[in-house]
Amino acid sequence: MSQKLIGKTALVSGGSRGIGQGIALSLAHEGADIAFCHFGDDENAAKTKQQIEAMGRKCVAAECDVSDVAAIQGFYAAAKGTLGDIDILVNNAGHNITENFEEISEESFDRMLNVHVKGTFFMAQTVYRDMKARGEGRIINITSQLAYKGAPTLTHYCAAKGANATLTRALALESADTGVLVNAVAPGVTNTDLLTPLSDELLNTLKDAIPLGRFAEVSEIAPSVVFLASEAGNFFHGSCISPNGGEVMF
Repeated sequence: MSQKLIGKTALVSGGSRGIGQGIALSLAHEGADIAFCHFGDDENAAKTKQQIEAMGRKCVAAECDVSDVAAIQGFYAAAKGTLGDIDILVNNAGHNITENFEEISEESFDRMLNVHVKGTFFMAQTVYRDMKARGEGRIINITSQLAYKGAPTLTHYCAAKGANATLTRALALESADTGVLVNAVAPGVTNTDLLTPLSDELLNTLKDAIPLGRFAEVSEIAPSVVFLASEAGNFFHGSCISPNGGEVMF
């Protein structure tokens, strides 16, 4: 199979497990060198780095709390110092917890918004400056189908993902004449450890809402990112690809 991303470098936040790991491995499989960050996941990060390097790719793996702007900037500097210019940014880092709306604390709300929205915003800003100066680059934000339909006990999560969907469109308008393409991928419910905190009742409710009758596998989500990162995605800008099994049709 031809490799679509030979000579490219990609930065993936939250790349040690789940969808982020699948994205990092898929981009590496297509020829890209990879920098990814994680939060308290050293064991999986080491395994993922080893898999990427086994493909003959360079890899930077680092701890980074994306809610900390200084940490974002430090991670980016380390990635760029090792790999050179970053061609592709995938904002994937996520956080998930179910709570009844009336019981969500300010601390819990802040953590949800800080990881998803603040982290995405400032990671994109940090990388965008150099992409704009070079006149090229791809920014791909991972949001969720729940940004479009909502879900009970996930109001703060849905609010955060909705913010990222709107951020994608706004940045796409601002970056339209810079050569930097900005898009989003909104996966449906996917079999990852983010489902672990969810109750069986909620999982069954979520599954019943999917016309295809099942959750996605990571291998069914990552190709959307590869597509947007490759030349095949050259005319996608401000778009959202949503592999969601028919749960949201738009």
